Amino acid sequence: MGTRQIEFQIAADPPSRLDKALSRDVPDGENLSRTRLARLIEEGAVQVNGREVRDPKAKVAEGAHVTIVVAEAEDSHIGPEDIPLEVVFEDADVIVVNKPAGMVVHPAPGSPSGTLVNALLHHCGDDLSGVGGVKRPGIVHRIDKETSGLLVVAKSDAAHHGLAEQFAAHSVERYYRAVCYGVPDANDPRLRGVKGVSFEPGNIMRVTTQLARHKTDRQRQAVLFHGGRHAVTRARVVESFGTPAGLALIECWLETGRTHQIRVHMAHAGHGLVGDPVYGGKRKLSAKAFSVSAAESVRDFPRQALHAAVLGFEHPVTGENLRFEADLPQDMKSLIAGLRTPVSQ
Repeated sequence: MGTRQIEFQIAADPPSRLDKALSRDVPDGENLSRTRLARLIEEGAVQVNGREVRDPKAKVAEGAHVTIVVAEAEDSHIGPEDIPLEVVFEDADVIVVNKPAGMVVHPAPGSPSGTLVNALLHHCGDDLSGVGGVKRPGIVHRIDKETSGLLVVAKSDAAHHGLAEQFAAHSVERYYRAVCYGVPDANDPRLRGVKGVSFEPGNIMRVTTQLARHKTDRQRQAVLFHGGRHAVTRARVVESFGTPAGLALIECWLETGRTHQIRVHMAHAGHGLVGDPVYGGKRKLSAKAFSVSAAESVRDFPRQALHAAVLGFEHPVTGENLRFEADLPQDMKSLIAGLRTPVSQ
């Protein structure tokens, strides 16, 4: 495996720790996160004034000469595949894609190929500078296989670290569009009795619970109020359908980002998503409220009607504020168009 040598001097007023000082002063373009630099220090790959230093917390003085030996990024064990991608934005550090429904994000035992990662390895090629020393896309968040919409992926180690920090701090803007059963409303007396559900001004439903894996079904998430991980979802009605209304197009946004969070929380509130095979269930629609064609389109919708529509974050390298929107996919557009059909037709 080849190596490259990076040399530079510590600038004025260095931070108290070596790893922080290196992170601040390492030349632009090297794409080394503080986490990666700390690992390099511990591996003995860093010399300060000609002496090896293995303590990330060591002090370093202004003007010190630093040498870092970095192994060239290894090729990933995951194979590239020529799969079409809808790229919304791309530069040297990040790529934003609009993932279609049906595509798994990362290879797993049940989905070893045909994933977004396979597609990105082919698309990016040699543009991947290495995440954690491996030429691979840095996955910092995921959306379910049958959920469509926007994802940001890191192409460099520094971008991976910076994006991960933003997701951990819950500072990333994420809005979803979904079609659910029923119409969430603050005036619904049933919702007043659902633990964890409350309403904010503007008829915004707020669901606050803990989430954890289901005790008996490991593919599901379960709502808890003790233990598990804190989760907060907000939702507002964009449009309602039926006379009387029995379905709604909703906009959801996440304060936290847990597995299946929107799907679990909406089901907990009694407003499961249309087409959700795990949490949504099948509900018979009133023939008086919906046309036959509308009822059939809901019954036959093949996936959870959920789309990651908006993604906003601070560019992890340049600091620029970025915000992207992805229009609803055609299957959801057709579903909604059918729901607008008058009962008489």
